[in-house]
Amino acid sequence: MLYTNLKHIESAADHAKILSENENVMVICGRMGPMCIPVYGIAEDLEGEYSHVKFFDMEFDNPESHVIRNLPEVRGFMGIPFTIYYKNGKVVKATSSIQTKDQITTILDKEFGAPVK
Repeated sequence: MLYTNLKHIESAADHAKILSENENVMVICGRMGPMCIPVYGIAEDLEGEYSHVKFFDMEFDNPESHVIRNLPEVRGFMGIPFTIYYKNGKVVKATSSIQTKDQITTILDKEFGAPVK
C-alpha cells in the first residue's frame, strides 16, 4: 500500500478501466522511497490545478503493476518511480526516477494542455 493522497490503482483491471474512462491520466508507479515520495507530493499539489488530468499511483511491487513494468516505453529504465502519461489510453510520455515540479508541469502542459486559470 502506498501512503499517498492520490487515488490508488490496485489491479490490472482497474488500470484498464481508468484508461478507458479518462482522456488524460498520469500514473506514478513506485514505492515509498526517497526518489518516489517527492513525485507523489508534486502530483498531489498539481491535482487541483490540472482538473483535466486524473492522477493515480500504483505500487511497483504489486504483481498487477506488470501493466506498467512491461511497457516498451519503460524498457531500460533504471530508477523508480516510473511515471506514465496516457492520452486516450495510449502512452504519450514515460519518465523514470525523481522529477521536479517544472519537469512534470512541462510534460503535462505539452501532452494534455495547460490548466485553465
